[in-house]
Amino acid sequence: MGEGTQSARPEVLAARAEVAAARERLDEELLRLEASARAAIDVKAKVKRSPVKAAGAVAGAGFIVAGGPRRILRGARNAVFGKPEPLPKSMLPKEIDRALGALGDDGERVRGVIEREFATYLKERAPELRSRSLTGTAAKLLFAVGRPVAVRYGVKLANDVLGTDRAQFADQLAKASARK
Repeated sequence: MGEGTQSARPEVLAARAEVAAARERLDEELLRLEASARAAIDVKAKVKRSPVKAAGAVAGAGFIVAGGPRRILRGARNAVFGKPEPLPKSMLPKEIDRALGALGDDGERVRGVIEREFATYLKERAPELRSRSLTGTAAKLLFAVGRPVAVRYGVKLANDVLGTDRAQFADQLAKASARK
């Protein structure tokens, strides 16, 4: 019983047939994967098939890149709560030095004056600070509600833009099979 008889054994023949079948299935899957990838990135075909969707996707992407959502939220916030006060001009370092120098040379006394003035400032501004926190809370609530909606429609848009239709997939599969 030499080597020739072992190759004729039914187990070996069955194993070889399974390997050949597995290779054939792998080749078919690779063709399908190639066709699917080509169909997904075939922008020309997508634009020809539905130019309105393509224009909408480009316009939507431009809107997002240009900061449109932020501008709309800012406009809505200004419409509801009024336009925020412009930031005050900050004190220049020379003015700060002059103001601190006017308080004297005693560091502890200067610190005490600054702390008292700051505490008075906070008491006077407490109502305004509370109203600002209401604005922040409203913005956070709007963001919490709006973000999932935007993500949902963004995913839908991405699927529409990058998804493949059956005809385009079949066309790409036929091209890939022809190259094989």
